[in-house]
Amino acid sequence: MKAFFRIGEYKVLLYRLLLVYVFYFISRFLFLCYNNEVLKVTSVVDFFSIYYHGLAFDTTAILYVNSLFVLLSVLPFWVNTRQGYQRMLFYVYFLTNLLAYATNFIDLIYYKYTYARTTISAWELVQNESNKGGMLFRFLITYWHVFLLFILCSLLWIYLYKKVRIKHIIYPKGKISYASTSIFSLLVISTLMVGGIRGDFKKSTRPINLVDANRHVTRMEQADLVLNTPFAILRTIRVKTFKKADYELDDQVIDSLFHPIKHYTNNPKTTPNIVLIITESFGREYIGAFNKDSGIKNHVSYTPFIDSLSTKSLIFPNAFANGSKSIHGMSSVLAGIPSFKDAFTSSPYSKQNIESLVSILNNQGYDTSFFHGAPNGSMGFLGFGNILGFDHYYGMTEFKDDTQFDGSWGIWDEPFFQFMNQTLSKKEGPFFTTLFTVSSHEPYLVPKHLEGKFPKGNVPIHQCIGYTDYAFKKFFEAAKIEAWFENTIFIITADHCNQVYYDEYYKIVNRLAIPILIYTPDEKYKGVDSSLSQQIDIFPTILDMIGYDKPFRSWGRSLFDTKTTTPYVINYNGKNYQFQQGNYICVFDGKKAIGFYDINDKDLQKNLISMRNKEMDQVELACKAFLKDYFDKIIDKRLGGI
Repeated sequence: MKAFFRIGEYKVLLYRLLLVYVFYFISRFLFLCYNNEVLKVTSVVDFFSIYYHGLAFDTTAILYVNSLFVLLSVLPFWVNTRQGYQRMLFYVYFLTNLLAYATNFIDLIYYKYTYARTTISAWELVQNESNKGGMLFRFLITYWHVFLLFILCSLLWIYLYKKVRIKHIIYPKGKISYASTSIFSLLVISTLMVGGIRGDFKKSTRPINLVDANRHVTRMEQADLVLNTPFAILRTIRVKTFKKADYELDDQVIDSLFHPIKHYTNNPKTTPNIVLIITESFGREYIGAFNKDSGIKNHVSYTPFIDSLSTKSLIFPNAFANGSKSIHGMSSVLAGIPSFKDAFTSSPYSKQNIESLVSILNNQGYDTSFFHGAPNGSMGFLGFGNILGFDHYYGMTEFKDDTQFDGSWGIWDEPFFQFMNQTLSKKEGPFFTTLFTVSSHEPYLVPKHLEGKFPKGNVPIHQCIGYTDYAFKKFFEAAKIEAWFENTIFIITADHCNQVYYDEYYKIVNRLAIPILIYTPDEKYKGVDSSLSQQIDIFPTILDMIGYDKPFRSWGRSLFDTKTTTPYVINYNGKNYQFQQGNYICVFDGKKAIGFYDINDKDLQKNLISMRNKEMDQVELACKAFLKDYFDKIIDKRLGGI
């Protein structure tokens, strides 16, 4: 009778599933080893407590990935124990499991750049790249140790799998009990799998999701140790992150808090040239001029030219990115449209009439252009640039000299800066141009003829920051002798941050700390403004500076406006919204505030929500008002202004 219940087969099936748990444990431990400067797990007890809570998330991922394997193992085919069938199960098991398992190893490295487990939105980063194979190969070479660990784990896994085999059993034919008991077992196993995939057996609750990991930790960043990457990817497939917020707020409340339709009358109408430079991964941490009041002892700067230019400019050392990816930065800076869980530019709502710096300046008679030294179309910039309406796009194709290719991302910054200068010098003006740099990026190289010229620093990106700073220096030296230079506004900012060295910038809020610098040759704008500022403020600031005299749509504020809109910053930390305003930082889960922190508590250590006051209520209201207007306008396709 035992044969009819296939006890031996089920024992082996259980063993094979338990092996998956073992290797998920190993990958979680490796994730901690590679990222503990961020996760800050201080004891073995804490790690195993986090691991215990992570088992529910592992179970969901493991059962999702192994559902076909389990089904094929349990179905009563009467040939399940044959060698050929078991060989087929072996390939099904490892093809599905190793593919999912590999994503955990990607996050050993990638997590330092996003501070969140990789989700399906990571496809945004590669879908527009023409050299996906080359990017993968470079990742394997650069991070060979991660690849080696994955191979070693995989070989050990295969070895342990083969240690326990199923003996071929010839079951008595014609016995109804074999099929009936197998079907019964299938129903039981299926029920258990449904519960495991959901995270529990309660019909009244939703399946566990990424946000549920936060319930089991005291530090928000440790939620990523509770999670695993396959779970994060699976739970975000086909998830709509752009949906209206159901807060009961009327337009009057929104208007009073944000004035989403701006109309500035501070300056006379002028038509200066505008050069807006978005530097790849140029975090505030690397720039000495932006860290004089950071409290970092013996701070080292890698930007001597930007530091010098800052003395003649207006700088904002309390500025933040609204998103964590390059394409997030483009829409935030140029159109004042931030991205949170997923990129606005990759959503179906990006294909609508969008009022932006480009559209407005086009209507004001400006020649508008976008420069990016990567292969044309990389990062999705060309597609979104066409939506915004740039007159010209200058990429690697227009540069026409592949000998200056860095071998990874595009043309080295220094020659491409010079190409931009030469191109602008042929224009009659006025012109508005945006340059998105490429060189301060993994694999953190500099041109061979300049190797050794820049300090290596403490992390690999430091020498690349020095090189891009050098590219700025050479550009300004060449541009200042051109006729267009004196009548030009220069704005320098960054898309997001990158490698961190100082503890101050490991703090949750400071992981999105960027510079904003405004320079004009007549030094009209000069000094330090420490008020909160963000990427979406650049759009209205430029229009205010040139005296644009019509109303326009903007969630940001002019950085010269001290009366209309209270300075604030909104972004998304991979798990929750962060809204800074006044004396507080509000952490908002999409429905309600789950934490309030002092504005200087950038690591979100002391939650003050138990001491809630009127100002906290107002900050939460402002966060809700922003999100309601943001999603309403995007989904209703009302981004075209008034």
